[in-house]
Amino acid sequence: MTVSVGHAIWQGLIILLGGGMLGLVYKGFDRKLAAQMQGRIGPPLRQPFYDVVKLMVKENIVPGHAVSWLFNLMPMLSLAAVATLLFYVPLGGYAPLLAGYGDLVLVLYLLAVPSLAMMLGGFAASSPYASVGAQREMVMLMSYEFPLAITLVGLAWRLSTILPAGARVFSLSVLAANPLWGVVGPLGIVGLVLLLGALLVVTPAELSKIPFDIPEAETEIAGGILAEYSGRNLALFYLADAIKTVVMGSLVVALFFPYGLSNVFGLAGAGGALLDVVFYLVKLFVVVFFAVMVVRVGFARLKVNQVARLFWLPVTAFSFLGLLLLAVDRIA
Repeated sequence: MTVSVGHAIWQGLIILLGGGMLGLVYKGFDRKLAAQMQGRIGPPLRQPFYDVVKLMVKENIVPGHAVSWLFNLMPMLSLAAVATLLFYVPLGGYAPLLAGYGDLVLVLYLLAVPSLAMMLGGFAASSPYASVGAQREMVMLMSYEFPLAITLVGLAWRLSTILPAGARVFSLSVLAANPLWGVVGPLGIVGLVLLLGALLVVTPAELSKIPFDIPEAETEIAGGILAEYSGRNLALFYLADAIKTVVMGSLVVALFFPYGLSNVFGLAGAGGALLDVVFYLVKLFVVVFFAVMVVRVGFARLKVNQVARLFWLPVTAFSFLGLLLLAVDRIA
């Protein structure tokens, strides 16, 4: 028992450290590649690491009229939630560390916690800019959670019609181990494509990236939710955003592209494991590149009413249609 607990602790520390560093690396790629696509030089890839270190050593300022305990607690809560998600999402082709202790319902809940923490932190700052940003964050959360839930539940339901009764179809590890692409018909393939599209649209909204960065909107509300944050608190929000990028990308990979290359090339042992990890990093980069980097370069910031209309009408309709096609495919 002691050995297993010790191994779990070491694995947890490696996952946390690796997830944080990977998130900062991809944030560096995001800034560099976005700058290149806009005809700029951009910062070095290591700039996010410099930013975190700089913020950690700077003074942590709390506004005089803020609810100080709530203001200081929310960055820690946001980071804790996304760090916990690393233990429930398959990384590098491996089953999650806490695969048997949670399912998609818990993942949906933990994905909402960082947004809730930012909202509460914004309201606690007692700043008009932060309050406006918190209200926008609330509208966004209520908008994109519905199509996200439809996508996740739809995939789990379709898998439940294939696996034996009693299978834990709401587990991400089970979903990753049983991809649906090869077991559904033509209508099911179209349904999966629609659900994938809905999830890819939700991804930049979950990360508050352009065109869904309305809660911060530096040119409109001076940073919004983060307007009053500085020092260590801002660094924690920065780290939470970096790790959440890894989580959302890994979620897309686990649900739709969970394949490895070791079986294709007949490799086993350390060589096969290394190949699968490298392939996972490539898949993760491709998802982040097309769902976040290209989108934020190619689109302008949307208004809050446009975001609500986008997710409640076309994105939700596409996710519902994808679920309907999966249901029809099962009958056919």
